[in-house]
Amino acid sequence: MQNTHEVTNQVPPLTGHDVSADPALLEALRREGAGWAESEVRELGVKAGGHEAQEWGRLAELHSPVLHTHDRYGHRIDEVEFHPYWHELMTVAVERGLHGAPWADGRPGAHVARAAKTFVWAQVDAGHLCPVSMTYAAVPALRAAPELAAVYEPLLTSPSYDFGLRVPTEKRGLIAGMSMTEKQGGSDVRANTTRAVPTGEAGEYALTGHKWFTSAPMSDVFLTLAQAPGGLSCFLLPRVLPDGSRNAIRLQRLKDKLGNRSNASGEIEYAGALGRLVGEEGRGVATIIRMVNMTRLDCALSSASGMRLGLVHAVHHATHRRAFGARLIDQPLMTNVLADLAVEAEAATIAAMRLAGAVDRAAAGDAGEDQLRRLALAVTKYWVCKRAPAHAAEALECLGGNGFVEDSGLPRLYREAPLPSIWEGSGNVAALDVLRAMARQPVAVEAFFAEVDLAAGADRRLDTAVARLREELTELGDPEALQFRARRLVERLALVFQGSLLVRYGHPAVVDAFCASRLGADGGLAFGTLPTGLDTAAIVERSAPGFPAA
Repeated sequence: MQNTHEVTNQVPPLTGHDVSADPALLEALRREGAGWAESEVRELGVKAGGHEAQEWGRLAELHSPVLHTHDRYGHRIDEVEFHPYWHELMTVAVERGLHGAPWADGRPGAHVARAAKTFVWAQVDAGHLCPVSMTYAAVPALRAAPELAAVYEPLLTSPSYDFGLRVPTEKRGLIAGMSMTEKQGGSDVRANTTRAVPTGEAGEYALTGHKWFTSAPMSDVFLTLAQAPGGLSCFLLPRVLPDGSRNAIRLQRLKDKLGNRSNASGEIEYAGALGRLVGEEGRGVATIIRMVNMTRLDCALSSASGMRLGLVHAVHHATHRRAFGARLIDQPLMTNVLADLAVEAEAATIAAMRLAGAVDRAAAGDAGEDQLRRLALAVTKYWVCKRAPAHAAEALECLGGNGFVEDSGLPRLYREAPLPSIWEGSGNVAALDVLRAMARQPVAVEAFFAEVDLAAGADRRLDTAVARLREELTELGDPEALQFRARRLVERLALVFQGSLLVRYGHPAVVDAFCASRLGADGGLAFGTLPTGLDTAAIVERSAPGFPAA
């Protein structure tokens, strides 16, 4: 019988490579002051590209968490059961300092190092980084209550992942969650109806209400919003009370989500749950927004990381796959698509890492960097996260039918891609937040343009785009018309921010392609519409996965 199962023209597995071998990432790591961490990032990159870690991510996503509300005897337990590989992923993330560690690390560049590691490890599994990110973001918010921060911050920054329901102060390390969204309000957190009543003990309140979406409900402690006598306020709630009893936090169900399936997200009810006030009564939004702003950095990092992951898969496939007598990567139209995807990924990476640097310097007391972070982070979160789904779809298409099959890993990336744009404020919320920041903090606008102006005179197309943007800002009309145009304005802010960074630091071929297609008038709407005359081969060469030398 003739053999019909000889396999030819298929691509070898993309495994055993260094995920951190990304020129844009490593250049930014050094530039933003964390070159000292490069060996740690590279070590994590090799682990992320290995078969073992890739299997951890695949199986943790395939076997979603399971909620157990009661035990076999009918006792309420509210436990979430995870695949064992979830805990392996979490252990690596916490031990490598992807959670709250930078807040306890006095070295310049600590937040940049953490950002680079997050970028690398997210390419194994994005879901488990949700609670890791919230733990990172909880620390600056918790500092609004110094007495609580003194107790919990050392545990939130500890390099120990200590899973299980126990008294928080008796554990080696803690994971933090955030619970704001309610079914009647969504992003309008001031519509929250959860009530907080003082118990009579200093700083303690009993909370009653229903939270519609709580990510990582198995966390040790939560920051949440509730209506106190003095207005909407922020509270810290532990899962287990100091006497060892369960706090009255009832898990109602886990969400059946499009993506991010390795991570548990659920509805919860507070049935007189005890919590401690963080900050002042009536200042809940101002307190918890510190946490929101930090998670927005991770939204941008996650989207940039996803772009890099999709790009590497596409380049790897095109390198080994042949069609019509030639490798795909050698065919002009495919080169155009790959180069366009690479330009988008590099622009996202350079912007996200610059903002990690701003966070680092702001944490050290640099007011100018803090102002830049305030505006540029909201701008970048909007644009980079908005571009991610289209980027994932195009990367998947580069693999053709192979990319549409689950085994390729690209469907998983595609399902994950919309989440960062929704998390911590969907596109409209992020765009309107930019308008608020510009109106309330003109100094942030000055800091933004001071950063952009550092590239003035280096590229005519960038200079023209910046001039047009300045002119548009001077012509802004009534608030309603401004709101209608908010997305367009934020898009332009994002593009000049990315363009200015690329012009200053990027590879010449990438700079030329970005300015021609994103800032000039010589680019199309779909990926793969770069103009002629660009060095696309050099761009694609930078995008190849990094395999160790044979």
